[in-house]
Amino acid sequence: MTYYKFKEGELLYNTIKTHPSINFNIYNGKVYYSNLSQVSGAFTASVGCTPPGYISLYELNVDRSSDNLIFPFVTKGGSLTSFRTVSTSSYNADFVYGDTVSSSYPLSASISSDFYNQDRLSGSNRMVGALKNILNNYLVLSPQYSYSSSVSEQSWDKSQQPLRLLNVPSIFYGSSIEKGTVSLKYYITGTLMGELRDSKKNGELRQVLSSSNADSGSVAGVVLYNEGVLMLTGSWDLPGTQQNLPDPSSAPSTTLRSPRWYDFGITGSGGTANISGSSFLMSLSGTQYVPTVTMFANAQKGEVNYSNNPTSLEYDPIQSPSINSSGSTSYVEPDDIKIKNISSASYSDPAAEFEKTVYINSVGIYDENKNLIAVAKMAKPIRKRNSDDLTFKLKLDF
Repeated sequence: MTYYKFKEGELLYNTIKTHPSINFNIYNGKVYYSNLSQVSGAFTASVGCTPPGYISLYELNVDRSSDNLIFPFVTKGGSLTSFRTVSTSSYNADFVYGDTVSSSYPLSASISSDFYNQDRLSGSNRMVGALKNILNNYLVLSPQYSYSSSVSEQSWDKSQQPLRLLNVPSIFYGSSIEKGTVSLKYYITGTLMGELRDSKKNGELRQVLSSSNADSGSVAGVVLYNEGVLMLTGSWDLPGTQQNLPDPSSAPSTTLRSPRWYDFGITGSGGTANISGSSFLMSLSGTQYVPTVTMFANAQKGEVNYSNNPTSLEYDPIQSPSINSSGSTSYVEPDDIKIKNISSASYSDPAAEFEKTVYINSVGIYDENKNLIAVAKMAKPIRKRNSDDLTFKLKLDF
């Protein structure tokens, strides 16, 4: 087999900017990603070993039983390599040199939701306060990012006002959320009560639709595009039956009131709040940068014109053996074996003039150590005659 080295100009490196669309449906205490339901397999209730609404980072442990799972591991040695989930004290006290330190797959993630009432404890208050500097970085987009405001008609203090944080892991959107693509829809018993959109592309989540047309245009929150966080602060009542919802002043206790935008995502599962018949739809687009390499593999005239397929030779394996002799130092084939003439002619007789012809069905890519790292398959074999000059364009995404 002949190897060909890529020449200058035959390798092109690029980065493709993509905008994947993402949507989450929240209903009855479950999250559904891109309208995908849980698929059961032969050995597990979930083929991907993840709950509905979750995505697996490496897509390992596909349809594997719990006692046959793939897991990452390292051996404790002088390099002190470990996992981030293992603390330094545990690494030093629980493992000796030569022990195996293991973790688990799959690594999965889904959206999460956290509600902070106006009488929050100091611990949760610090979590909101940690976003202060990040919010200030977005002030160039809109004054709605201000951590506090004393404007008479729009005064607030995010350290005290009730709010909800919706967190979208970057595994879904990539580098950042694309501006102008965020949409939050609030349904009660199948009826759309309201919708928020960042229609101005400045991070403001404005109410663009309401069943009562009240408070249309009002800002109910902001989007932290690079961090994948949606902060909902809308405190006006939405149309709908009053229900037991988190008390804005003393959550997790509940109170009978109308739904509000900072209730987005509550379905009553795993908590004291109960919004029967409510469902929520969150959709957005991400921004991902995909490194790619484009390779031009050339099959020039007079080259790549011999096939290793034994059926390309004209000989009878019974009457004419393919090997004259072989041993520890030699391998001799007959010198009178002819290559089949597969050139087509306009007539069945006489045959066409002989011309070396092969059909290329794959191109292998090797590293500098001649290790096969990729194979490009053709949809159908490509004819290559001795007089043909072909170029195969290959693209690989990382």
